[in-house]
Amino acid sequence: MEAESGIKAAPSNIVLTIIGYVKFTFIGYFTIGLSLGVLPVFIHNQLGYSAMVAGVVISLQYLSTFLFRSFAGKIIDRKGPKPAVIISMTGFALSGLFLLVALLLKEHREVCLLLLALTRLATGFGEGLIGASPITWAINATGEHHTAKAISFNGIASYGALAAGAPVGIVLATTYGMASLGVVVFAIGLMGYFLAQRKENVRGNSAEPGKSFLAVLKIVAPYGIGLGLGGLGFGAISTFITLYYAYLNWTNAVLCLSVFSTFFILGRLIFADAINNYGGLKTAMVCLATESVGLLILWLANTPYLALVGAGVTGLGFSLVFPALGVEAVKLAPASNKGAALGAYGLFIDASLGLTGPLIGGVASNFGMLYIFPFSMVMVFMGFVLCVIVNRQRKFV
Repeated sequence: MEAESGIKAAPSNIVLTIIGYVKFTFIGYFTIGLSLGVLPVFIHNQLGYSAMVAGVVISLQYLSTFLFRSFAGKIIDRKGPKPAVIISMTGFALSGLFLLVALLLKEHREVCLLLLALTRLATGFGEGLIGASPITWAINATGEHHTAKAISFNGIASYGALAAGAPVGIVLATTYGMASLGVVVFAIGLMGYFLAQRKENVRGNSAEPGKSFLAVLKIVAPYGIGLGLGGLGFGAISTFITLYYAYLNWTNAVLCLSVFSTFFILGRLIFADAINNYGGLKTAMVCLATESVGLLILWLANTPYLALVGAGVTGLGFSLVFPALGVEAVKLAPASNKGAALGAYGLFIDASLGLTGPLIGGVASNFGMLYIFPFSMVMVFMGFVLCVIVNRQRKFV
């Protein structure tokens, strides 16, 4: 039976209720993390393609995610979040099948690359559908006053999954072969599908007329652009850190992803009340400034240990950017468009991560690998400047 629902759940433990929904985010992003530490190197070293090509293939995921955000928002607002989660899990399972076939055909490098591109598109489809749906599910079940908490725990689930998935993926690839990643991704996607089928579909009950997706996109745009600029720091680390370490003849690049994600999670747990206490924009400004410092450390690092410090500071800085600006963006949208608002807002991080591959890959190809982090630092600092401008403009409204 589905809750159509104006009736909000009144759980004795809000956090556990939220976790019950954002676990689907963890499942989805764990499948993404499994291949994140191995695919860029596989494309570059084993298939023999350039860093630019590797970056473009990896970034296809974010392009696909970008394209399906509005579709997800429409499903959530019209039918509830459960159908969107179910469809997303189907996408992740399909990505596992494509990945398995691609890796079994690695001797045919053009065919393998094409199938890897399809894998990334299917992964992006799954990510596009999972992006706003667990958050909306949790908000519908606990109430809108828990929006910041739902967004924060959803982020913990996503980056925690990436932190766990990346080293597990390397162990699987090393121990059982690259093709094992496809089998595991398929199995996890299937598991998520059946878990989602068992949960109640909690829907919003607003009678307020909804706006078009483009109108909602315009509302959230200033905050989304700030998020997108901040996302370039994470994109640089997640997409290019393995190639950066290889360029410097360093080992254990995956530790950078794990340290980034660990400090990201710690930031959300330790500073969980910052958004409610100081406001989303002020919190975002501090976070983007901190992220810029982290990227500066990565740029200047002359040992892998110092690079880990930079990754940790970057993760700490990026930790609250999404919920801080997200709370400000979503509260401006009509109640009947909350799913669309979250989807529209998420488009900007998708665009950011989608541009990371070709943009920063182009910087690496034309100026050298050592320039990727100073470039990312400047972009993130521009996000800080934008938030300062928006904050000043709001004081005069």
